[in-house]
Amino acid sequence: MTEAAIEPAAEPIRAGFIGGGFMGAVHTRASRAARARLVAIASSSPLRGREAAAELGVERGQADAAALVRSGDLDVVHVCSPNQNHAEHARAALDSGLNVICEKPLATNAGDAQRLTEAAAAAGLVGAVPFVYRYHPMVRQARALVAAGDIGTVLTLDAAYLQDWLLLPGDQNWRTDSAAGGPSRAFADIGSHVCDLIEFVTGERIRRLTARTRTVFDERGADGGQRVANEDIAALLVELGSGALGTVLISQLAAGRKNALILELHGTRETVRFEQERPEELWIGRRDGSQLLLRDPADAAPDAARLSVLPAGHPLGYQDAFTAFVADAYAAIRGEQPDGLPVFADGLRAVQLTEAVLASAADHAWIDAPAAALTTG
Repeated sequence: MTEAAIEPAAEPIRAGFIGGGFMGAVHTRASRAARARLVAIASSSPLRGREAAAELGVERGQADAAALVRSGDLDVVHVCSPNQNHAEHARAALDSGLNVICEKPLATNAGDAQRLTEAAAAAGLVGAVPFVYRYHPMVRQARALVAAGDIGTVLTLDAAYLQDWLLLPGDQNWRTDSAAGGPSRAFADIGSHVCDLIEFVTGERIRRLTARTRTVFDERGADGGQRVANEDIAALLVELGSGALGTVLISQLAAGRKNALILELHGTRETVRFEQERPEELWIGRRDGSQLLLRDPADAAPDAARLSVLPAGHPLGYQDAFTAFVADAYAAIRGEQPDGLPVFADGLRAVQLTEAVLASAADHAWIDAPAAALTTG
């Protein structure tokens, strides 16, 4: 009897990182959990790059982003730099033949996002954007319920993303500087996640929207020295392709709300509600009674079960979702086609919607959303 051949283990993905701040830490944790080799990191200076390498467990600190993408020993670059640098850093990586995972916004204008999307496609490279809330198993469960027709036809929706980290006038961050963060802050930063989930779970495009935005503090910082031009709050009415209507509220000044992303869909049979701060459950509303559906891979939809890497009763959270996203991006680099991976076309869609929100708020008008193709599998 001959012994069965043993398949050699795949070589680990060799990952580089641009940016050593909060998101750099999230990306490196996810990359390590996805069994990559963390090769190099560049940050705001050569010294900071070396410090970030030591802090985050990366093999070496690189002098700068340009040196990192030219190093010759990487398969993928994670772009976690400030928003204004995303397009430049992602394009440099693509031009070096590297796959890219780029934090959103993919770019601070739709033209740059379009060019990046086209460049990745032309080069046959993977370009992914971390709309990671897609990777909560109960989001996939909600998506499966909608696709199966269990909730009926979607009539209305109510969605929000509320935080409080910029509640006070002394609260300051590079994102509040439009030169670094871009012309939109609250919507581009967190509202884009909500709209991505709306389209991902319903399988429909946002066809039209009207929006109002508000900048509560024109100046920020302990001495009021930072001028602020991008918004703190955005409120939207949206219309889906089917005619379903919805409300979307975005705020970074909602006291007590730390990361309250909520999506509630009202169908002709049932309502389904997902809350990111309670990611292990869905609320299912019916006229004759309601149900709290808890995550359980034993009876979950296949895509939800795939992402349920822990048994029922063992909570999964944000970092688990991020790791699942990175693992899917790496699988795509290896030639697989994981379902629901958010790619550069989804990043472009988010930038287009951001520009539509700003245009609507400026003109106090309904705006037709661009007809970008869905890439939700």
